[in-house]
Amino acid sequence: MLQQAFTRYINNFRGFTREVWILAIITFINRAGTMVFPFLSKYLNEDLHFSLDQVGWVMVCFGSGSMIGSWLGGKLTDKIGFYKVMVFSMLVSGASFFIIEHINTFPGLCIAMFSIMVIADMFRPAMFVSLGTYAKPENRTRAFTLVRLAVNFGFMAGPAMGGLIILGIGYKGLFWADGTSCIISILIFMFLVKEKERVKPEAVTVDESKIERSIKNDKLYWLFLFCSFITATVFFQLFSTLPLYHHKQYGLSEFQTGLLMSFNGFLVLLCEMPIVGYVERKGIQKIKVIALGAFCMGLSFYALLFEGWAGMLVISMFIISYAEMFNFPFSNGFAMNRAPRGREGQYMAYYTMMFSLAHIVSGKTGLAIIAYYKEDGYFANWIFMGTLAIIATLSLLWLHKKLLSENT
Repeated sequence: MLQQAFTRYINNFRGFTREVWILAIITFINRAGTMVFPFLSKYLNEDLHFSLDQVGWVMVCFGSGSMIGSWLGGKLTDKIGFYKVMVFSMLVSGASFFIIEHINTFPGLCIAMFSIMVIADMFRPAMFVSLGTYAKPENRTRAFTLVRLAVNFGFMAGPAMGGLIILGIGYKGLFWADGTSCIISILIFMFLVKEKERVKPEAVTVDESKIERSIKNDKLYWLFLFCSFITATVFFQLFSTLPLYHHKQYGLSEFQTGLLMSFNGFLVLLCEMPIVGYVERKGIQKIKVIALGAFCMGLSFYALLFEGWAGMLVISMFIISYAEMFNFPFSNGFAMNRAPRGREGQYMAYYTMMFSLAHIVSGKTGLAIIAYYKEDGYFANWIFMGTLAIIATLSLLWLHKKLLSENT
């Protein structure tokens, strides 16, 4: 019985091309080194003594740069190819982290975070398109999931190591770890993966059934983007308000917060690929699974309303981990599959822009609610975020109905 279960688990990882595995490996290296972002709000608030309002504005600059970088990355990917965009983005953003550690003023960090995210997030739409290129059509969703697993495996190790680095040498060490991991991972990519010859624009055959599905007039895709934005806004509380809440309400150290986030990564590593494999084998409608993820996202924040017992933090993290597994891998696949051939960069750019916009709104909104309601701020924020996730759930179910009508 145990051996059969293990065999089924391993079978979920079969059939990927060599390039997909390399993309997963470099993503793991990069994600494990990305230790700054889970602790960014704490670094700004506790080490640089920024007010919560200032922290919120730095997060706005972070998200604004990410949004512009995603759009620019998508445009350049369709124009010059994903390979050049990925290499430029990782090399330059990696070097930039060595500089940003020396900036400690509010205006300076706003400019620095905006600039570095413009460059860093050019990578994301390019990476999505590279997966669409290197993965076989029949396992494209699983390829997205494999790279997401690499992200979460790195995320499982990264925050815990980051907490130890903070305790040992301070926050400055995080910037060196982040920059080094960016450069190492892209050098591995350049050495092991050769640039695939681009199909010339005139040679691209656009699927006639998807001609009308340009970004401008694809109303169902815009509804999907709206739902992705709301869900990401709720999820990104994990990196802005939740670490502050852990310390203020329960007195958790950076290392303990890192362990909680590592628990999230461990669950995703263990369960996401089997979930994706099961959904694909059973032919379950993916939008329904995405809606279930949004519902669980809301439930995880409602769970935080039951204060007084630290175990609720573990329960909430458990629920949000499954919310993530139900939502994000299938959202990635839906966005790529919706795109006509030759316009993948554009579609994936808008998809990643929703996450960048969510970065802007999530941190600023959550911190503003906490500051406005003072003693009851965290309580009010959990209610607000949980309700947003329920709105996304209902919108996704309505989208499912519309997609069924479109295909009949």
